[in-house]
Amino acid sequence: MNLINNLLKDINQERNENKSLILQKFFKTQKGQYGYGDIFLGITVPIQRKIAKKYQDINLSDIQKLITKKIHEYRLISLLILILKYQKSKLKKDQKRIYDFYVKNINFINNWDLVDLSAPHIIGNYLLDRSRRSLYNLAKSPDLWHRRISIISTFTFIKKQDFTDTLKIAQILLNDEHDLIHKATGWMLREVGKRDISTLYRFLDKFCTKMPRTMLRYSLEKLPKDKKKYYMTL
Repeated sequence: MNLINNLLKDINQERNENKSLILQKFFKTQKGQYGYGDIFLGITVPIQRKIAKKYQDINLSDIQKLITKKIHEYRLISLLILILKYQKSKLKKDQKRIYDFYVKNINFINNWDLVDLSAPHIIGNYLLDRSRRSLYNLAKSPDLWHRRISIISTFTFIKKQDFTDTLKIAQILLNDEHDLIHKATGWMLREVGKRDISTLYRFLDKFCTKMPRTMLRYSLEKLPKDKKKYYMTL
């Protein structure tokens, strides 16, 4: 057996029907919901991480076969392997190859956990010392997951005390209609505030009355009670 067949065998041996049903409800897979059509085998993330680590040397052509599948765990394990490959890569050309692969397959990164677990590690890391124009294009995309990738990728910059792109993209997303974007943007603003509270206050002073309530609540979570009350009542 080759690696891809062994990998598929290991994945399918871990399937859990009861957890599958729970996950399909949790990730909103019914018609009209954001995760419509996604199929879950019911495998926990820690188990998926173990499988990814075991098969981290699988090649990109085999990962390509996995990442396009409707089964959620196939796509997540593909992304976890990509992250491991990126973290191990020492050469810029190898990092670019993984980044390009991610971008080429961006339409298969189509649920919030897939975005949140992968975008900062690959998109964010690759763009640390490069132009970030592509993030602004994603922020203006009609695709929900592209927009979430745009803001979540900036988590890597935030950890480096670089808040500019997070704040600019948050402004673009102020009028977004989707709750998952409100939550993601509020989360990233909260992370900015954890590192530089004055920067968050300046943003809130300027935009809090324009922010969707969910976005605002998420951004305020770590603030003192009096500040929360102040911004929520403006």
